[in-house]
Amino acid sequence: MEKYNPYSLEGKTIFVTGASSGIGKCTAIEASKLGATLVITARDELRLQETFNSLEGKDSREHKLIIADLTNEAQMSALLENLPQIDGVVLCAGKGLTLPIQFASRDKFDDIFNVNFFAPVELLRLLFKKKKLNKESSAVLLASLGGTQIFSGGNGIYGASKAALNTVMKFAAKEFASRKVRVNSICPGMVDTPLIHRGTVSEEQLEEDKKRYPLGRYGRPEDIAYAAIYLLSDASSWVTGQSMILDGGISIR
Repeated sequence: MEKYNPYSLEGKTIFVTGASSGIGKCTAIEASKLGATLVITARDELRLQETFNSLEGKDSREHKLIIADLTNEAQMSALLENLPQIDGVVLCAGKGLTLPIQFASRDKFDDIFNVNFFAPVELLRLLFKKKKLNKESSAVLLASLGGTQIFSGGNGIYGASKAALNTVMKFAAKEFASRKVRVNSICPGMVDTPLIHRGTVSEEQLEEDKKRYPLGRYGRPEDIAYAAIYLLSDASSWVTGQSMILDGGISIR
């Protein structure tokens, strides 16, 4: 007798962007452990191959790796052509920037919005329009606490891109419901990924900042991956248009 698990992804094909590192990589690996067939994409071939090599079930499932820059129209088109029918997508690709508003010129906004907003929204639009998303499938967008709940200094451009993504999620959830496609977002607080270790903030400042969190730590990639898996699974079949906050309690501090 099979063990009962409402969070199982057995029989589902899941597409993960930004799968070469951080939350995207962890989500892909954890989803494979729960039985999903994975299609993963990112720009960095070497790191994406490392993720692919870590996927479970390669002997029994046809996992797929597609190199693509989602900000490049031709590569986006090629990606969609090579993409099979999917039961879920997790849009993880993104980039950060810490910059005071007085230095936030239009080109800086364009750079962040192209990666964090326009690319994932265009991909989501085309997945639905081209009917790549199966009926009763699930789309999960990685937004952020920054720009939706917390407004820390220097985070204006990044926060605005994530707030915009979160808003489009709600409209997509309403419009995609006609095909029973669910759309939700995850809004994490600080998560310990390479994104926060890019040198903008010192390691000492990061350690001090962790003390502000009631649970005493930043999130781990798997914390977010498990939430994404819930939203991909049949356990969340009545959940759509929602922003799931995962923040170690910082928003209630």
